Amino acid sequence: MEGLGKKALFRVPLCGQEIEQMSRDGSQYSLSSGILPSLGVGATSRAKQKFPKFIVSPHDRNYRVWMHFLVILVLYTAWVSPFEFGFLDKPEGGLPIADNVVNGFFAIDIVLTFFVAYFDRDKYDYITDPKKIAWQYATTWLAFDVISTIPTELAQKVLPESLQTYGLFNMLRLWRLRRVSAMFARWEKDKNFNYFWVRCIKLICVTLFAVHCAGCFYYLIAATYHDPLKTWIGASLGNFHDKSLWIRYITSMYWSITTLTTVGYGDLHPQNTGEMIFDTFYMLFNLGLTAYLIGNMTNLVVHGTSRTRRFRDTIQAASGFAQRNRLPERLREQMLAHLCLKYRTDSEGLQQQETLDSLPKAIQSSISHYLFYPVVEQIYLFKGVSKDLLFQLVSEMKAEYFPPKEDVILQNEAPTDFYLLASGAVDLLKFTEREEVIGELKAADICGEIGVLCYKPQPYTVRTKRLSLLLRLNRTSFLNIVQAHVGDGTIIMNNLLQRLKESTEPKLEEFLIETENMLARDRMDLPLSLCFAVSKGDDRLLHELLKRDLYPNEVDENGQTALHIAASIGSENCVSLLLDYGADPNSRDSEGKVPLWEAIVGGHKSVIKLLIDNGANLFCGDMGLFACTAAEQNSLELLKAILQYGGDVTMPKSDGYTALHVAVSEGNVEIVKFLLDRGADIDKQSNDGWSARSLADQQAHDEIKELFQTRKAIKDKSSVIVQVPMKRVIGKFKSEPSIRPLSPESTPVVGMWGDSRRRRKTSNFHNSIFGMMSAAHAGDKGQVSSMGSLNAGTASHINYSARVTISCPEKGSAAGKLVVLPVSLQDLLELGSAKFGIQATKVLTKDLAEIDDITLIRDGDHLVIVGDDSLDASNNQEVEI
Repeated sequence: MEGLGKKALFRVPLCGQEIEQMSRDGSQYSLSSGILPSLGVGATSRAKQKFPKFIVSPHDRNYRVWMHFLVILVLYTAWVSPFEFGFLDKPEGGLPIADNVVNGFFAIDIVLTFFVAYFDRDKYDYITDPKKIAWQYATTWLAFDVISTIPTELAQKVLPESLQTYGLFNMLRLWRLRRVSAMFARWEKDKNFNYFWVRCIKLICVTLFAVHCAGCFYYLIAATYHDPLKTWIGASLGNFHDKSLWIRYITSMYWSITTLTTVGYGDLHPQNTGEMIFDTFYMLFNLGLTAYLIGNMTNLVVHGTSRTRRFRDTIQAASGFAQRNRLPERLREQMLAHLCLKYRTDSEGLQQQETLDSLPKAIQSSISHYLFYPVVEQIYLFKGVSKDLLFQLVSEMKAEYFPPKEDVILQNEAPTDFYLLASGAVDLLKFTEREEVIGELKAADICGEIGVLCYKPQPYTVRTKRLSLLLRLNRTSFLNIVQAHVGDGTIIMNNLLQRLKESTEPKLEEFLIETENMLARDRMDLPLSLCFAVSKGDDRLLHELLKRDLYPNEVDENGQTALHIAASIGSENCVSLLLDYGADPNSRDSEGKVPLWEAIVGGHKSVIKLLIDNGANLFCGDMGLFACTAAEQNSLELLKAILQYGGDVTMPKSDGYTALHVAVSEGNVEIVKFLLDRGADIDKQSNDGWSARSLADQQAHDEIKELFQTRKAIKDKSSVIVQVPMKRVIGKFKSEPSIRPLSPESTPVVGMWGDSRRRRKTSNFHNSIFGMMSAAHAGDKGQVSSMGSLNAGTASHINYSARVTISCPEKGSAAGKLVVLPVSLQDLLELGSAKFGIQATKVLTKDLAEIDDITLIRDGDHLVIVGDDSLDASNNQEVEI
């Protein structure tokens, strides 16, 4: 279906120009005329219809005025035709002229009828094809209309002499009386006319016409009798031909009325056989007419025609209610228009919903699908949802007609229903200081959905502009259906959010913000996002959403992706699905956390392994935050886990605080010792100038202060300058390069030899290619020799961790892993155990020499991790770079 322009006419909801007329006239248009739009959109009436240029709608305002004018001419014809037939022998006075003028108007109507669309009840639609209109008229009433319009003078010349009585041909014009009958039928259903008086006027007209015709016919019998004195009127008036026309007409009417209302008074009675026969049939006719009059009058007085009378009583009661309660005129008009429309649907046998309810559910669903599906599938809210969902939704919809200017939804009304426009148009109204129209909806639009889905009172009043067919859907039924269809709820909500984002209305922008907040807090009944599905651990729902091309890195209000949530709850299936559909394993949330960290905190080892296998790395997140968080939780196990999975517990946060700062503040001596063993700097200051030492002093942690003093003494002792003779020093291992002894002027190096020396900072890995490149980038002014030595003065400023390659005999050379060198040999053994799944007991060099001190390992070394039962296999183990 296409949108409607201002002049376009939609075939299904708009019958001819009926609705366009209603939109122009408003209350001027009567719902008692025309036809109702068809229920839904059938296969043969789904396109818009526009009347051709020279085709007139039967509901056009000008054409309706023309039809009422012809009714006045019909009333003239109803009087003059019997009168001329009974009382005139030849044209007299102005009557012939008036007759021909009236005939001229009806001749114009004959021509006009060839251009007026007619209603085909088989197709339930107006026919606008000129050929079909002409054929329909030619095969029905054309012959009668033409004959009744031929001038009497022409007919006398054509007809045989025996049929040339003036007025005989005029009697054919009584065919026009059908227009009066149709007019009274419309008036009886029109709320603008009092039903009682319409019925009374109709009965009076029928009576007067019967009296007039009988008097004219009875006089004609007397006028044509050979002996005027032996007639009913000659016996009373003598030679009545000499009397005036007025006296003769009044006498005839007197006889007709007395005979109709009684059996006659006897002063005017038949004098010959012809008159007796006519009187006999006339009185028999009077029996039927009297019965008709008495019966109708009785119904009007006692009960009326039951259904119409009940309708009129309802209208009267509604009007009285409005008057007693002083309701505004607008509400009164809405009440009456709704009652009139309800009467229309009942009177035309269109109890549509009752008919549907009486059928089995399967037939109801099939009918609803045929009628409503073409409309529902075009609603923006249901774009992209499954056909199964649409089929169930249309089965629950209720079709309702609304007259013009009726409120469908009120502003701030509770959100219980929303409506789909199958036909017609509605205005969206906002009430502030005054009533303001902010939009218009037409066929294939929806109204009320914002209040229903956002859990807010309806934001606008919805008022019909013209006769409209709306499909009502209850909120409870809608939610029950959507909950049973995986993924469709998310699509519906996303469609709504997109529409709200495109709107410039301030109130809708507020709704958007509130709705998004509700989504983030999972306070909606519909499955709305990947984050929602993951938070529920529903991998089936997640899979359906991902298959619908939802963005796998979707974030919630905290900046967390669905992968963060899945890792935190330990849902291995959800993590696997997200990674398969391209989720970033190293995405950061607003705090700097990565999915791997969430899994480590939750202790979900299978998820940790899955993330690492897909490239997850703790260094992609805020490492300082991770270490500080572990220290805040006083969790030594969490700190060890950070190291185990390649992290660094000495790095600072953005504010300069490290885990050591936090551990000192918490007073946790065990964690302080652990961090000091891993190289934490006691004197490293935060952004606001606090060091771990100053915090310990400020908070009077005596045990920690004593620990710091001990560590400082060891550091000072190991920092003594060693005077080395100028001779070549042979390394402990064959692979160790020669090291040039220090000169007295060189910068002292922390304990380099003997059991008392501490391991040099692992960040100074300048004997590797990566180290040399990093040193050069950092502006290192020293020169790196071909043996890999560097200036000791600049080396102390480089802050890179040493890296080594570890492998296991049981895993083969291909299982080698590049890791950051821990700060103790025991940590290295624990790291090897975690990486290779063995109980590591020894660390060997590539040449199978056992290492018993971590300080003997340098950046870039190749190590072999072995257990007791795999030592023999290490003889054949080769380490790959």
